[in-house]
Amino acid sequence: MKLYYAPGTCSFSPHIALREAGITAELIQVDIKKRRLVADGSDFSAINPKGYVPVLELDNGVRLTEGPAIVQYIADLKPESGLAPGAGTLERYQLQEWLGFINSEVHKGFSPLFNPETPADYKSIALRNLANRFGFLASYLASHPYLMGEQFTVADGYLYTVLGWCQWVGIDIKEWPALAAFSERVAGRPSVTAALAAEAALSAGRAA
Repeated sequence: MKLYYAPGTCSFSPHIALREAGITAELIQVDIKKRRLVADGSDFSAINPKGYVPVLELDNGVRLTEGPAIVQYIADLKPESGLAPGAGTLERYQLQEWLGFINSEVHKGFSPLFNPETPADYKSIALRNLANRFGFLASYLASHPYLMGEQFTVADGYLYTVLGWCQWVGIDIKEWPALAAFSERVAGRPSVTAALAAEAALSAGRAA
């Protein structure tokens, strides 16, 4: 199994999921701007014509794209991990509700802030929209350690990943103490520290 990833992007979410599930995957770093594999410079568009990460390549060569689908697939490979409730249960649809919210309302909410061509007045609107979403999340997480309650799931890994982008767009997550506490809680998980270390080691090795 291979995970095509780029440091600092949403591909960190399935990386966390793989480590939480105890599944070994080869990490293939992608230069998103050039759409090339870092190791050999080959065309990433041949891997994913959409041009972005993550991509999970299975042992039989089938490739999955789109983070919410990938993390659920990983969770279902190891149901004992508790990364996702069982298929067909109400709780599974509640997990999908969280994944959908993070994907459309938070993840995509950052997009105009990263685009240098976004007008300043629109960026202020985007920041206000994100603040509203953060307020909703903070109010929920003030009384729940994780999005599904006591159990860490793939939705938490996804939310942690996108919240990490706050530092790059001038958002101080400490304005929402419950969100800051959530991020610290997830950051302390062995899967997260191991994933960060693995990606840093790969980048350092190539730089050397």
